[in-house]
Amino acid sequence: MEPALEAAIGEWHASVNEGDLERSARAVGDPIVVLGPKGAGAITPAQFARWVERSGITSRPRSWHPVGERLMVVEQDATWPGSPDSTRVATVFRVRGGKVTAALRLPDLRQALELAGLCAAMAATE
Repeated sequence: MEPALEAAIGEWHASVNEGDLERSARAVGDPIVVLGPKGAGAITPAQFARWVERSGITSRPRSWHPVGERLMVVEQDATWPGSPDSTRVATVFRVRGGKVTAALRLPDLRQALELAGLCAAMAATE
C-alpha cells in the first residue's frame, strides 16, 4: 500500500470520526468530489466540514484495497447518531498532494471496486 495514500485516508477517517471540523476541512482537497445516497458533486472543504457536523457519521475501516497509486477502496463500518447498528459500506478514495480529493461512498465493496476500476481505466486513457 502506498504510504502517502494510506496516510491521507487515515487522516480523513480520524478527522471525521473525531468530528473535528477544522481538521476535516484540512484533510480534503479544494474541491473534494463526493458521492453518497443523497447525491454527488464537488464541494469545498468548508462544505465538507459542515457535512461532517450535520451527518455525525463515524466510519471504521475494515479492509483496504489499493486500486492504483492515487486510488483506494476502503470497506467500512459506518454509524450515524440515533442508529444503534453499524452499516457496512465501501468508499472509493482518490488522493492528491496528501489530501483526499474524492470520497465516493457505495453500498458495498463489489460496487466500489467496480467504480474504482472504471476511474482507473479513465485516468489511464487521458
